[in-house]
Order: sequence, then C-alpha cells, then structure tokens
Amino acid sequence: MTTTTTAQSRQRRARRQRLSGLRRREALWCYIFMTPAVLGVLVFAIGPMIASLWLSFTDYDMLSSPEFIGLKNYTKLVSDKLFWHSLRITMLYAVVVVPGSMLAGLVVAILLNAKLPVMGFFRSAYYLPSVIGGVAVARVWGMLYNTDHGLFNLILGLFGIDGPGWLTDENWVIWSLIFMGVWGFGGTMLIYLAGLQGIPKELYEAAEVDGAGKLRQHLSITVPMLSGVTFFNLVMGIIGALQVFAEPFVLANGNPSNAFLLLPVYLYRVAFDYLEMGYASAIAWVVFAITLVLTALVFRSLPLWVHTEAGDD
Repeated sequence: MTTTTTAQSRQRRARRQRLSGLRRREALWCYIFMTPAVLGVLVFAIGPMIASLWLSFTDYDMLSSPEFIGLKNYTKLVSDKLFWHSLRITMLYAVVVVPGSMLAGLVVAILLNAKLPVMGFFRSAYYLPSVIGGVAVARVWGMLYNTDHGLFNLILGLFGIDGPGWLTDENWVIWSLIFMGVWGFGGTMLIYLAGLQGIPKELYEAAEVDGAGKLRQHLSITVPMLSGVTFFNLVMGIIGALQVFAEPFVLANGNPSNAFLLLPVYLYRVAFDYLEMGYASAIAWVVFAITLVLTALVFRSLPLWVHTEAGDD
C-alpha cells in the first residue's frame, strides 16, 4: 500500500514538473512573439510622444539644440489667431462630418443588409473608397471640384447654375472638405453592417406582427440594438476627424489660403515650413488634449444612450 502511494506521489510530481516546464516554454515563446510589438510601440509611439512633450517646452528649429523656454509655446497659442482659426474650422469639420458619415453609413448598411445575390458587389463598392489612399482620393476630388471643367460644375451648368469655386472660394473650401469626409463612410458602413447581422430577426418579426412599419422597426429596434456600434463609430470618427491631413494638404496644392488650414495642416506648416518644431509639438499636444477630452465626454455619456444587456436588467 505504501509502495503504491509513493509511486503515485512520484508520478504526480513528475507530471507537475512536465507541466511546469511546458508552461515555462509557452511563456518564453509568448515573450519572444510579443517583443517586436512591444519594441515597436516603445520606439515608434511612446518614445516620440515623450520626445514631443519635451520639445513642446523648448525653442527648437531642428538646426540647433533645443532651448528650454517653459510654457511660452503654450501661452503663445492664446494669442495665435491662425491657431484659433484652424481650431474653429476643424471643429466645424468634425461636427458635420462625424454625424453625417455615421448617418450615411447606417442608412446604406440597412439597405445593403438585404439577402440578395448582388449585395456582395455593392458592399465592396461602398467600402472600396475607405481603403484608397488619401492622396489618390484628394487628386480625384480635385478634378471633380475643378471650377472650369470639373464634373460637379458641368452638371450644375446643365441646369443653368454657375458652379462655385469649390477650391478657390474661401466660403466653399471647408464644405468641399466636408463633402469628401462624409463620402468616405465605407468603414462606418461596414461596421454597422456587421452589427445589423447580429440583431435577432425574431425582434423584427414580432414588431411586424404588432403592426410596426419599417421606420418604426428601425427606430425601436435597429437604433437601440446598434447603440454599441454607434458608440464605437462615434469615438473613432472624432479621433479621425481631428487628424485629417492628406486631403486638405493635397487640395491646397501650394495655395496659401487659410481656408484649408485644419489643425493637422497648421501643425505641419509650423513644423516644416516655419521650422518651429517646439511650437508645433505644443500644438500637437493641444490637439491630443482636445481629442482626449471629447473622447472622455463620449465615454461619460455611455450609460445614457448605449443599450446593454446588463443595463436592461
């Protein structure tokens, strides 16, 4: 009896040792595979962020050593009219583009949620603009917006309407950028489409039995059930709208007009045209702070409008 117990005890110890060795090997390989990603974040994200934070307190022109000047770059922003102008048009851009692209994405996603053979083609067609580079998109829109022979003004001319200077009239420039921003709703549409396919069909069937029309079904079922997806799209939309750069930069095409001067474009000009890297770093951190505050407000409002199973209980 004692011999049997001792043998079983040895087997258990041997098994634990094998499992312990296996866990150590798994942990080792885990750290090996994680190392490139961690190093990438440290070298290409956290490192540059720390460097830019330090530079925001310095006077640095990339030709000489940084000179510490404290908060002067941040106090300079208060009296910088171009900064406030760029902030104003950036906020206008975000306020219109974010809800506009979300609404367009939701409507198109509902239309593309039908079970038809050709829907795969249309889904790809609507999503395709989201994967095209910003420079290529800006070039195409630049041709469409051309005052003399652009497609938009040619169509307006058929109705006897003189088309505006989409990219030359300062009153129309920001709206030209907004139209482009709303047009790129493909990513938002795809996420909404995925959310729609997760809604139980029984809910719509029950609502239809109760006499609810299509509009009422979408308002009472689709919108609440997609509130989590809407929350995600809203956060990502805010972050993206405050970082748009390629389109206004390419469409400006050397035009010094401040109508194109969204915050990322102004930041670029300060850094690489005026060589005020310290001041540009301060602008970058202010943009980061604005993004962080707006995102935090959205998260704070989450319990008020986002549908969750736990909250319903």
